[in-house]
Amino acid sequence: MTKVLMAGIDLHSNNVMMGIVDEQGRRVAHQKLPCDLEQIVKFLAPFKRRLRSVAVESTYNWYWLVDGLRERGYPVVLANPAGMEQYNGIKHADDKSDAFFLADLQRLNILPTGYIYDPQLRPVRDLLRRRLGLVHQRTALMVSFKSLHQRTTGQALSLSRVKAMNAEQAGELYEHPANQLIAQVQKEHIEQLDKSIGRIERAVLGEVKKLPCYERLNTLPGVGRILGMTVTLETGEIGRFKSAGNFASYCRAVDARRTSNDKGKGRNNRKCGNKYLGWAFVEAANFAKRYDDQSRRWFDRKAAKTNVALATKALACKLAKAAWHVMAQNVDYDADRVFGRAAGSQVKGLAQALGN
Repeated sequence: MTKVLMAGIDLHSNNVMMGIVDEQGRRVAHQKLPCDLEQIVKFLAPFKRRLRSVAVESTYNWYWLVDGLRERGYPVVLANPAGMEQYNGIKHADDKSDAFFLADLQRLNILPTGYIYDPQLRPVRDLLRRRLGLVHQRTALMVSFKSLHQRTTGQALSLSRVKAMNAEQAGELYEHPANQLIAQVQKEHIEQLDKSIGRIERAVLGEVKKLPCYERLNTLPGVGRILGMTVTLETGEIGRFKSAGNFASYCRAVDARRTSNDKGKGRNNRKCGNKYLGWAFVEAANFAKRYDDQSRRWFDRKAAKTNVALATKALACKLAKAAWHVMAQNVDYDADRVFGRAAGSQVKGLAQALGN
């Protein structure tokens, strides 16, 4: 009764399969239960003191189970399904074997795990993600609104004019009642989405301002209020990234390739990482190359050697690495460290040195 145990939980939308093994890999217990936290805790309770860890498969609905078990003192880890692969020649596999597979990976200390985000900040992060979905809906409605006008009248309608008019004015653009109705409905939806997006932004900003790295991230070129909130919330604990390169990889800002004997052997998983951070730093790069002198000069040199798309991605990688230093070292953005000192500054510094 003193042997250490490991538990694996194969999580589904309406049930869980649990399996427990000891240090020698012997199967101690298993049970299939509905997605009910109290029943799961009741099954694990007799083994709680001996459990070294409980692995929960990272599916779309893991929040309730991981948070609930951690609140009750269970040592929970989040298993990364993308990093696990059973022997593909196995003849029989089911939920029971999957649960014991998770437990065995823990026993062997080779379980690939994921990051468990702070449960207090996670809803704020998810709220900001929902904002992006609403922005996509609003953009689709604006494109449809402009397309209708151009199909009907042959004239292009500027985006500024679409934003300025109200629903009644939108209906007056057309003679046919059906076109009037769809224009009014679309404009009403656009206005409602504007209000909803604004509410979300204000709520998220109120929480993000309490975090120490948000204001410093806003010193990066191309990073404003929305991108600063995105980077802050999507990053979580910056200490989980050992280096700037690791963080840039998580932001999908590095190349993904596979080579052997200096020959290309295909592409690795270029989508591995956080798609929201990937979007944020590409957006920041596009703004930086337009409005920041040093970023634009570096981008122009890179684009001359490669192409615009690759140069934009390279600038995004630089900004991601700079963001890691800002957050990990709690310092403001330093353009000279990112791009090197400008030639004029170097000459001036040399002249001052010679003068002294």
